[in-house]
Amino acid sequence: MSHADERAKVLDGVEPLTADDRAELELLRRENSALRSGARRPRRRIRWRSVIAVVLLVLGCVLVPVSLVAVWTHNQVSDTDRFVETVRPLAADPSVQEALTNRITTTVFQYVDVQGLANEAIDALAAQGLRPELAQRMHGLTPTLATAVNGLVRDKVAALVASPQFASAWDQAVRVAHQDMVTVLSGNSQTIVVKGDTVYLDLAPFIDAAKQRLSADGLTIVDRIPEVHPTIALAPADQLVRAQTAYSMLDSLATVLPWITLLLLAVGVYLARNRMRALVGTGLGVAAALLVLAVGLLIARGLLVGAVPPAGAPAAAAGFDIIVRFLRDSGRALLVLALVVALGGFLAGSSDTAVGIRRWFTGLLHKIRGGPSATGPVATWVRPHMRGLRIAAVALAVLIFVFLDRPTGVAILLIATGLLVLLAAIEFLGRPGAAPGSS
Repeated sequence: MSHADERAKVLDGVEPLTADDRAELELLRRENSALRSGARRPRRRIRWRSVIAVVLLVLGCVLVPVSLVAVWTHNQVSDTDRFVETVRPLAADPSVQEALTNRITTTVFQYVDVQGLANEAIDALAAQGLRPELAQRMHGLTPTLATAVNGLVRDKVAALVASPQFASAWDQAVRVAHQDMVTVLSGNSQTIVVKGDTVYLDLAPFIDAAKQRLSADGLTIVDRIPEVHPTIALAPADQLVRAQTAYSMLDSLATVLPWITLLLLAVGVYLARNRMRALVGTGLGVAAALLVLAVGLLIARGLLVGAVPPAGAPAAAAGFDIIVRFLRDSGRALLVLALVVALGGFLAGSSDTAVGIRRWFTGLLHKIRGGPSATGPVATWVRPHMRGLRIAAVALAVLIFVFLDRPTGVAILLIATGLLVLLAAIEFLGRPGAAPGSS
């Protein structure tokens, strides 16, 4: 008798298995072995809720920088005071001041030929009896005179551009130009000149201001300058068309796109199986999207600087940095907020590391002596209400953030630190009392 027969007889208490029984038993063994080896794995059911959550979170993270740019564009266009505040530092930037000084001085001497006027005056004196050798010597001094006058005019213009009066005039001009900008972007402008395939800015107001300043300082020769309209190339016309299209689209979405983005992220986190893990992924995804936006701004800056002549590159770079500084500040603030949310989701999660950190921190607070008694009325009231107190603390932090006019990264870190301190205080006040019989 085989070992299998003996084992079957002992187990069943009956006669040994027949050949059919052995065949069926062998078949069952093979099937069991195949199942254990994974040859026939059950089909996994697709969790559509998780799939939808992932799609919503990815879409929300992608829309965060788009929403930021839309809101920034809308604020710059719709709020004149904010726009003036944005471009005001341009008038104080040394690179911009130098570019304006050079352009205005060049325009002045396009219409005032100092050397020619000096030669005409000497010729007139010669016609009145001035000795020829003296007239010849005076003609030799006219280039030096022209250079001196050029330097004088340039110094006067530079002083004008750097003066508080010019800064005030700049603000006023920007306020007026703001409405023109809205008109340009809406496609109804009559003040911005488009010649060929290039958009130009008219410098006539600044030329008039320079004429008045120089004339008041005694250089009345500038009164000879007629009314002129020199221009500075701003951008290719096709870029203006793209800007108008982008303005129209972003301006219409600015009021609803941030709320749509927030709703997508909130619903995505709600539908996720592990909400704390989804919160961590959301924070990191938003941070990555904002980093992409920062890289895009750097690329745009490089393209702008590379598109202008080398002499105007410093002014172009400084102008770009000044104009987008509020966009960059908002991006940094959101980046800090995203990282704080990711860290909060991680610490509130169920991973072994997060649980260990919470237990260590809670144990540390419970070991602290002093303060209200752990069996006193404060602790007795706090312990059953700890969950509600934590929710209230988080809600208070959110409200402070929402009502900040322009939250910065530092402000967000301070709010997060204050929230941690408040949560620690709640945990400390609600610490359990000593066990009965303990000393």
